Amino acid sequence: MQNFYTFEHLAKKKMCHHLVTQKDNSKNYAFSLALHTQENPHAILQNRAKLQQKFPNMQFVVANQTHSANIHIVSKAQALGWESLESAIENCDALITNQKEIMLTILTADCVPILLFDPTQNVVSAVHAGWRGTEQKILFQTVKKMQEVFNSKPQDLLVGIAPSIGKCCYEVDWNVAQHFNEITNAYDKKEDKYMLDLPHINKMQLLDAGVQEANIEMSNVCTACEVEHYFSYRKEQGCSGRFMSMIGLK
Repeated sequence: MQNFYTFEHLAKKKMCHHLVTQKDNSKNYAFSLALHTQENPHAILQNRAKLQQKFPNMQFVVANQTHSANIHIVSKAQALGWESLESAIENCDALITNQKEIMLTILTADCVPILLFDPTQNVVSAVHAGWRGTEQKILFQTVKKMQEVFNSKPQDLLVGIAPSIGKCCYEVDWNVAQHFNEITNAYDKKEDKYMLDLPHINKMQLLDAGVQEANIEMSNVCTACEVEHYFSYRKEQGCSGRFMSMIGLK
């Protein structure tokens, strides 16, 4: 039976669909959902079709993620990047919509996926934050964009920070760690290396943007530690699989 990860506070909201996929060794490529990593696209599309069966009325939207701070507003219900790479939203790492029956998706294998829901204005967002996107404050900027475009209030937002590589396993050098030097508890020093805490740094961005701490649910799942359930580029030394985090309005 296929397993998925969900957030407790988002699961209670009837207007909101969401989930995070996990590995399934009974499926093609352990249920990888990425078309951009050179696996047989037909096999990946079979996986996507099985996933879509859970949400038969939803149009799935995929972006060509580039570790940018670029944000795209999805304004109409049509599938993008779902059946081919060519139709994906180009050069984008955060998606926002207030349209029903659109499923916004993020593909990761260690980077931080974040799902946001505004139950007052009925707006959702999905954000991809690796260290480069985090350094550019893509999550903070996404909250601000939701305010500007949809009149969302940060204090109304419910946010889930999905499984990603944890401080326990994310070793970086000073060239990366220096970007987060002013953030409390951003990393632990380990000899001449630094153990970076990307989920925590993104949580700090949410708090800086005005999101209430009680409304931020952390998965506290490290993809490298739980590589049997999630793809981990670092742990698997360059895996091609990706799991998918998604959110949409019913």
